[in-house]
Amino acid sequence: MTINGVIFDLGSTLIEFRGEWSDIFRGMSNDLIAYLRDHGFALDFVQFDRRYQEVVDQFYTRGQQDWIEYTAEYTLRYALAEFGYPEVPDELVKGGLAAAFAQGELLWQPFDDVYRTLDTLKERGYKIGLISNARDAANVERLIDQARLRPWLDPIVISANAGVRKPNPHIFRIVLDYWQLPPDEVVMVGDMLGADILGAHNVGMRSVWATMQTEREANAAHVQTIVPDASIAGLSELPALLEKW
Repeated sequence: MTINGVIFDLGSTLIEFRGEWSDIFRGMSNDLIAYLRDHGFALDFVQFDRRYQEVVDQFYTRGQQDWIEYTAEYTLRYALAEFGYPEVPDELVKGGLAAAFAQGELLWQPFDDVYRTLDTLKERGYKIGLISNARDAANVERLIDQARLRPWLDPIVISANAGVRKPNPHIFRIVLDYWQLPPDEVVMVGDMLGADILGAHNVGMRSVWATMQTEREANAAHVQTIVPDASIAGLSELPALLEKW
């Protein structure tokens, strides 16, 4: 069956991370605390920081197990409510999250061959979309615009908006329904075996493992059991692969 649509993951697939994750997570916490302090929240910030990280980890783990998305807004509101702030205006929550993500966003850059690859796919008539697992949709939208990727991507599906996360088949069906294409005419390209590759197979799509940035414990755990239909070491390899299919 001919491939007519290509769905990409975002992080470590179209854009690469150039930093240290441990530094970013610490910085995110510090910047959120600074924002809350500057905006008049009367908190024991040491205790709040500790509890907030517990809440984030708790719901991230639950979401991974259940394939649903607990958003960054949900977890921040959950923690603030425990500390006596059950009703926080939307603009303050969104502002705090934007502050938390700001430094990390600067460390994502497009892969060198991304524009050439996307142009080639578009010229050859492929539909091109994106599915991103992310706790904060605004964060993803900013990363897309920062990398100047929006002109190629339609639709853009983010788990924080969809309510479910890869490998849940529903998030893939959003794109398939939008394009009105059957699964065997669409391929998923991504870096995570347990999300992108398993998710594609769950819905009957073919999969391509993009291995540019795949050194994660989660991938190591699945490398013997989740097998992609193909692998690429760079995006520029993708058009020729699709032509063979």
